Amino acid sequence: MTKRILIILTTIAVVTGLAAAAFAEPVIPTLSIGVGKAGKPGDASTVIQIFFLMTVLSLAPGLMMMTTSFTRVVIVLSFLRQAIGTQQAPPNQIIVALSLFITFFVMGPVWQQVNSQAIQPYRAAQITQEEALKRAQVPMRKFMLSQTREKDLALFLNLSKMARPRNADDIPTLTLIPAFMISELRTAFQIGFLIFIPFLVVDMVVASVLMSMGMMMLPPVMISLPFKILLFVLVDGWGLVIGSLIKSFG
Repeated sequence: MTKRILIILTTIAVVTGLAAAAFAEPVIPTLSIGVGKAGKPGDASTVIQIFFLMTVLSLAPGLMMMTTSFTRVVIVLSFLRQAIGTQQAPPNQIIVALSLFITFFVMGPVWQQVNSQAIQPYRAAQITQEEALKRAQVPMRKFMLSQTREKDLALFLNLSKMARPRNADDIPTLTLIPAFMISELRTAFQIGFLIFIPFLVVDMVVASVLMSMGMMMLPPVMISLPFKILLFVLVDGWGLVIGSLIKSFG
């Protein structure tokens, strides 16, 4: 009888423990980040490189817009959409995507030089990280200098109160980048003005015809939009605009 009682009590305890474990609240793991002592100098160097890489990745979109042909391309395509009169055709996603691929096409030779002169030697442990950064700047600076007006460059040199540089190598990169962006904005607005002219003529002709017919209450934009789209298609507008954009970087 005593053995039976012990067996029953043991069974009850086991079942109770299993039930308690089944109905217990799930344990949620936590993640803690702390600053500890590095075992060797290489550990600290690896952590610094990871943080540097994350910083560069977060700044990559801004660097791409500031130091490549993206600014000119996206502004010109935006002007083109406004000149035609379509509100959301093509949409912003298409404009940005097309600008990115045109930027990759235009900047391809420059990035190939950066890869062959800086990235590949650094990966092969032939040069240091500092030397790789210096070599990578050379093709990018050459591209920006070729597209920057001397007037815009002189403006930022005067604002920085620097002595007159002896050659292009003496111009700081932080001075070259804003001058390059100002020049890109000026060139993009010039191209946008030329794009607006034919579409403006169509709008004026349609408005004059409607006024002569006494249809003053009819919006001219509603009538001129199909004619502008037809004109743009007949003259192969996309080919002309994209071709002119790419040739403007030559």
